[in-house]
Amino acid sequence: MKPASTMTIEQLITAIEKLIPVYLANPLDANGGGNCAVCVVDEAGTFHGKIWGTDKIRGRRYFNLACTKASQVWITGMKTGDYEKRLFNGEFEEGDFGISKPDLIGWEGGQPLTLKDGTKLFVGFSGFRGTSDLEIAVKAAAGL
Repeated sequence: MKPASTMTIEQLITAIEKLIPVYLANPLDANGGGNCAVCVVDEAGTFHGKIWGTDKIRGRRYFNLACTKASQVWITGMKTGDYEKRLFNGEFEEGDFGISKPDLIGWEGGQPLTLKDGTKLFVGFSGFRGTSDLEIAVKAAAGL
């Protein structure tokens, strides 16, 4: 039997998968041709993920971005765009979280999510506009 968090993450990924066609209907989100990826890190540091689409190279690139977003959120506890703003506003030092400026992801698409049951997940999604990347994960989590 799988741990509860693994089952929950699989449900989240399934919910995200159902939202992908909805977002692809928007021409502003269709530039990736349906290629996108999600990476979810649980509180224990276990990585889970999925790549969608037919272009394996593009999917790999999106998954790399999604993993970088998710791991940065897992480390910092902050949304990816918020972390960059706070860092450059001098609210903390570059070394406080161990992420160098050239290695951080500043655009949107990574966020911490707390599910209704209290489960904390750190999610990175890539392949659409940053605002859509965030929205897809939030909508999918709301259904769990």
